[in-house]
Amino acid sequence: MSSSKDYADFVVEQMENAGVITCKKMFGEYAIYSGNKVVALLCDNQLFVKPTPGGKAFIGDVKEAPPYPGAKMSYLIEDKIDDREWIGQLIRITASELPEPKPKKKKTKRGTE
Repeated sequence: MSSSKDYADFVVEQMENAGVITCKKMFGEYAIYSGNKVVALLCDNQLFVKPTPGGKAFIGDVKEAPPYPGAKMSYLIEDKIDDREWIGQLIRITASELPEPKPKKKKTKRGTE
């Protein structure tokens, strides 16, 4: 089962006090961005936040789970999504600790010299 657009919109709205939050659909699921950093994934209408030391300290008793089979463990957020202040703070902390994405390589045209 993939995540619904309505649920993705709801989660982004809940995080609105964390800055510029957007989501992009990927393979039937959604990546949640804070600025240009992927901070979370929505899979099967569940929120998985990327793990960081500050995020773990903020959450306290974290529940870890992979967002999809074979994925790295993330923090599964279940009952705090309705708390805008809490989820916004978690996303701000997470974004501040994640590295900037690597610049994309420019594509070169084949057959040109």
